[in-house]
Amino acid sequence: MPGDAAPGTTVAWFHCFSGIAGDMALGALIDAGADVDEVRTLLARLPVSGWELETETVLRAGIGGTKVHVHTEADPPHRAAAEVAAIVAAADLPDRVARRALATFRALAEAEGHLHRRPPETVHFHEVGALDAIVDVVGTCAALEVLGVDSVASSAVADGTGTVRAAHGELPVPVPAVINLLAGAPTYGLPIARELTTPTGAALLAANVVEWGPMPAMTITASGFGAGTADLGDRPNLTQVVLGTRSASVAGGAGQPVVLLETNVDDVTGEVLAHTLGALLDAGAHDAWLTPIVMKKGRPAHTVHVLADPAAADALRAVLVAETGTLGVRGLTMQRWPQAREFGEVEVDGHVVRVKVSAGRAKAEHDDAAAAARALGLPLREVVRRAEAAWLVDGPA
Repeated sequence: MPGDAAPGTTVAWFHCFSGIAGDMALGALIDAGADVDEVRTLLARLPVSGWELETETVLRAGIGGTKVHVHTEADPPHRAAAEVAAIVAAADLPDRVARRALATFRALAEAEGHLHRRPPETVHFHEVGALDAIVDVVGTCAALEVLGVDSVASSAVADGTGTVRAAHGELPVPVPAVINLLAGAPTYGLPIARELTTPTGAALLAANVVEWGPMPAMTITASGFGAGTADLGDRPNLTQVVLGTRSASVAGGAGQPVVLLETNVDDVTGEVLAHTLGALLDAGAHDAWLTPIVMKKGRPAHTVHVLADPAAADALRAVLVAETGTLGVRGLTMQRWPQAREFGEVEVDGHVVRVKVSAGRAKAEHDDAAAAARALGLPLREVVRRAEAAWLVDGPA
C-alpha cells in the first residue's frame, strides 16, 4: 500500500533478522510504545467475540521483548477470504487501519489463489482465517495507527529451512505462500530448521511496506522487539521495529552507505553473465549490471558491477566469485540518495499491473506489463503506456 515517505513523517522500520510473524509484528509495536489498551479498544470494534489479547515481557537470547498471546474460544470453520474482508469492513475502523488490514488479507488471498489456481475472493483461509490471526493482523494495523505511523519500511527478510505441518500437509520452508508474498522483496535463508517467517507476517510486509532495505534516514524516536515462541539458541527469536521521523535524503546530507563491488572477466559467456546478474539480485544486491571493456592485449571483456548494502558485501562477493570464477574482486564504499517512491496497482483491460511511482513519474513493472501484453495480444509498449497513464489520471485501481 502506498505510504507517505516525505521528510517529517513517521516511519516504522521492521528489522526481520529472525523473520516475522503476525504476533511478532504486533508485539514489536507494543514494545515500542503502542498502548495495548488503545489497540484492544480498536480490536473490540470487530464484529467477532471469543478472543482475549495479553502481553508478556520475555527474554530471547538475553534480549528483552514483548510476547503477544491471543487466547480464543473454539474456532469456527475456516473462513473464506470474502468473509474475513467483510468482518474487517464491518468494524468501523479508522481509515488507515481498515485499508492496511484489508490490503494484508487481499495479499494473502492473492497468494493463496495463485497457489491453488482459484480466484482470490473464493480462497478459504486456514490458519490465517482463524480468529487469532485476524486479531494479529488487525491489531498490528491498529498499533501502527496508535503510534501515528505514516509509512512502513523493512529490512531484508530472513526465513529458515526444513518443513512445517499446515492444513495442506507437510510444506517446505519457506512455505509457498511466503515465497509468493515476498516476490520482489529482499529475502535470505538461515540454516535453522524451522519456519521463521509466516504467511501472516509476510503479508503484513507485502501489503504495507513502501521501502525495502537498510534503516531509512530518520531521527529515531522509539524501538521495540516482538518475541516469537521458539528458542533459537544463540539467535534471538525477535522482530525489531524502529520508529522515527523521516529525514530528507538530499545532496549535502548523509546518504545511505553502499558498497560497489566490481570484477573484470574476459572468459565468461554471455549466458553465464546474464545468470550472474540474476543470482546477485536474488542474493540481495541493490543493483547489478555489466559494462563492456577492452583489457590488456586488446581482449574484449566485461566489468560486472554490484551495488549492495555493506552488510551484504561478503555474501555478494562470494556469489560473484562462484558464478564467474574471477580471481579477484575490488570494492569501494560510497553513498547514495534514493528518492522516495511508492507502489500501487492499476488495471489494463482487466489485468493487474504494478506501478512504481515517484515525484511526477509512474513506471509500470515490466513482468506484469509483459504478462498483460501476452494475454491481450498487445505490444508491450502499449500496455506500459496505458498502465502509466491510468495511474497518473485515475490513481490506483
